[in-house]
Amino acid sequence: MKRFEIVTTELNPELYRQAVLHPNAGAVTVFTGHVREWTNGIQTTYLAYEAYVPMAEKMLAQIGQEIQEKWPETKVAIAHRIGELQISDIAVVIAVSSPHRKAAYEANEYAIERIKEIVPIWKKEIWQNGEEWVGDQQKKPVPKGE
Repeated sequence: MKRFEIVTTELNPELYRQAVLHPNAGAVTVFTGHVREWTNGIQTTYLAYEAYVPMAEKMLAQIGQEIQEKWPETKVAIAHRIGELQISDIAVVIAVSSPHRKAAYEANEYAIERIKEIVPIWKKEIWQNGEEWVGDQQKKPVPKGE
């Protein structure tokens, strides 16, 4: 397990919590983002995530670095799952440790917002009667040469 990774298997939040735990950590926050069944009155059947994995992992590590610059005594682990995810599956885990709780909470919230801004991960919602790429990047771009 790496501290910043894209995976295709089920996420175990405890592994990421343990990855950031250290003797000076008085607080550890763990955020898990799950697949929800209903969005804006539309029932989701499942989600499909895709990523440009090398760049996504690089951007996750960059977010970890940004956090350490803003909150110097933190330690961060971030993992995002790709592939088909069912209702209630965990899509993302963010674990942050720090000597005090305020920094851990703030850094964790910062991480999820930055993931949405800079990490090349795309989400498609699949319903019984259709599907749509959603989020900040409305559809997955086609790499040059394809």
